[in-house]
This record gives sequence, C-alpha cells and structure tokens, in this order.
Amino acid sequence: MPLPKAELHLHIEGTLEPELAFALAARNGVTLPYEDTEELRKAYLFDDLQSFLNLYYELMAVLRTEEDFADLADAYLERAAAQGVRHAEIFFDPQAHLARGVEMGTVVDGLWRALAHSEEKHGVSTQLIMCFLRDESAESALRTLEAAKPHLDRITGVGLDSAEVGHPPAKFREVYEAAAALGLRRVAHAGEEGPPEYITEALDVLGVERVDHGLRCMEDPRLVERLVRERVPLTLCPLSNVRLRAVRVLEDHPLRAMLDAGLLCTVNSDDPAYFGGYVADNYHAVRDALGLELEQMRELARNSFLASFLDHDEERRARYLAEVDAYEFGR
Repeated sequence: MPLPKAELHLHIEGTLEPELAFALAARNGVTLPYEDTEELRKAYLFDDLQSFLNLYYELMAVLRTEEDFADLADAYLERAAAQGVRHAEIFFDPQAHLARGVEMGTVVDGLWRALAHSEEKHGVSTQLIMCFLRDESAESALRTLEAAKPHLDRITGVGLDSAEVGHPPAKFREVYEAAAALGLRRVAHAGEEGPPEYITEALDVLGVERVDHGLRCMEDPRLVERLVRERVPLTLCPLSNVRLRAVRVLEDHPLRAMLDAGLLCTVNSDDPAYFGGYVADNYHAVRDALGLELEQMRELARNSFLASFLDHDEERRARYLAEVDAYEFGR
C-alpha cells in the first residue's frame, strides 16, 4: 500500500499518455504527426522547457469535447489513486483550449464529469485550479478570468504557468487582484527557471499562498528565512526539474537541504506523462537519489496535506493526516 499523499502541482494536460492521445485523435479525426505510440513516446524525450512546451501544446489538438476532458481526468485519477493520492488539486490551462476554439464550459464541464465522481470511484478528493499562461498577455488572462466566472463554483483558485523567464509575476498583478476579489485561492510558478526575485514578487505583488516549484529560493538565504517563517508551501517536482534541466541530476536536487532548512516542501509530478513518473515515482526517486529517511518521506506526505486548500474541511484534512501518521512503511 503506497504512502497516502496529496498532489498539489499537476497539469491535467500533462497527463496525456501517448495511447490516450492516439485514441482521442482517432475519435476526433485528428491526424498526429507521429507514426504510432512508440514514435510519439520517443518525442517525449525532449531536452528543454521550450521543446517540451511545443510538444505539449501540439498534442492538445486531440482534446475537443467534454468526453475527451473527462477521459483525460479519469485516467489521471485512476493512476494517482494507485500511487497513494488521496487529494489532488489539479491545474488546467484554459487559454490553450480557448485559442483552439474549445469553450471554457467544455473544458470545465468535461473535467468535472470525472472530478465529481472521483471520491466515489477512486477515493480521491479533488479541487480545480485555473492557470494563466504567463507568455500570453495580462489582458488575455483578464479575459480568461471573465470567461471563467460562470464556472467559479467548481474552480478553487488561479495559478500561473508556462515559460517563466522574461515574464515576471508583476505582469499579472491586476488579474490576481481580480481573482482575490472573487474569493479565489492564488498560487504561481516561480523560481524554477526564473530567479529568486520572482518568488518574492509572487508573494508580494500577486499575494500567492503557495509557490509552485520555488527551488531557486535556496540562492537567497533571506528569502529562505522568510518562507520558513511564513510557512509558505513549495510544490516541488523533482523528475520534472531534471528533465527540464533546472537540476543536472537528481542527486543534485536541493530537496534534502530545503527540508533541513525547515521549508514546507511537497513532492509532485507536474506533467507526469512527459517527465517519466507520477507522484509516487517522484517520492521513490528522491528517496533513492538523496538518501531520504522514512520519516522524511512521512514529513513530505504530511506537508502535502498541510499545504492543500482544504481549509474549508479541516475534518477531512485531519483524517488524511491521521492516515499518514498511521502508515507503516514496508507493508
């Protein structure tokens, strides 16, 4: 039985496995520029963020209908449950779909077809976080937030993702202020490719409650002190960091040093179909590469629930934490 955990940094579009991509392409009459799933899987061996993003957006062409988004989410939830996930806060990228003529309602309604039954079917509670593409304009982000208003009963928060360098958090001040006024939770990718200053800016300008990635905080001791003092969660994605060259090899990952510094770190899978592993695979990889002790693994699992947006249901959070505390390794 896997260690119970929450997953807080997961792009649903990044769970599109080659087999499902081809199945959806056939269903929707989309021709992919790959001979078969084997050739497509080889294309997943990209060598930097931009080449990953190019493939990521190219394959989104197969996602057309509510049924497609439901199938995508359900496939992820089945895998996540098998890896011990008890709660998942799932990112989606509406701008990438709106740009293809797929309406916001199609995306949200489709994802919600799976999420609404996730606890009953998979034993996984869920929340949905709408991300803005930071390499698009702030005006586009505002239009996207406006388009989401009829669906906010199913959207917990907003995030910020895609290419980080050259797109500082402050660019999105206005849309984050608008999201806060609507009662939405706020997270943002910062300090993966971008400098530590982006983390500070995400906190001070966007008012984020959680930092996605954030590993470059270790370059700024004063920032580390602040993150520890304010208990700001960081959603680290170790296998992703290696595949996108943010870290040379997993043995160089700063996770252990971050835990030693008292940072509230969590481990997540990011875009697992592309990065070679789902969340438990990330846990096992860092345990082996960094020599983490079993109680550090338990700490990471506890942190995942403490960092989650379960404030509205503290009884559920306490139940999940009790599962972590009672977990016996090696069984």
